[in-house]
Amino acid sequence: MIESDYLKKNEDLLQKLRCMPSLKSFDDKALKGALRLSKIRKYEPGELILEEGQYDNWVYFLVSGKVRIVKGDKELSVLNRKGDVFGEMGIIDGSARSASVYAVDETVCLATDASYIDRLLGHDKVVFCSTLYQIFAEMLAERLRLTSEELVMARKEITELKAQLGK
Repeated sequence: MIESDYLKKNEDLLQKLRCMPSLKSFDDKALKGALRLSKIRKYEPGELILEEGQYDNWVYFLVSGKVRIVKGDKELSVLNRKGDVFGEMGIIDGSARSASVYAVDETVCLATDASYIDRLLGHDKVVFCSTLYQIFAEMLAERLRLTSEELVMARKEITELKAQLGK
């Protein structure tokens, strides 16, 4: 992994981040505050980004590339859209990482230290938390819809298989 601090003078990068669907909801003040506690991280193909069972305070926004989410030895998902978020579940409930994340190809992420929330006060904290958790809720709702569709398909396949086997 190659890591660099957020480059305040890099307006091009800031503009790219503002265009990410997952970051559009942040006003300039909240985005700049979060970016001060963020790192740009570049990963090589196959490199481990997050390890299942570990604890940390980082949430990741995909800037470019592709990552695969793995639980045990089973691939759960591949994320490849600019702005895709991962690492959010541990931030929401304080639990250990529920899966590992690997770079599929050269991947660049904005890694944000979510403990930033603890440093905010009053209205700033309410606005930032509301925005961040709205992003998480929308993303998790989308993932739950996909998971529900997969569950329905799997149940249908099991029922059909049982019928074929005469059970």
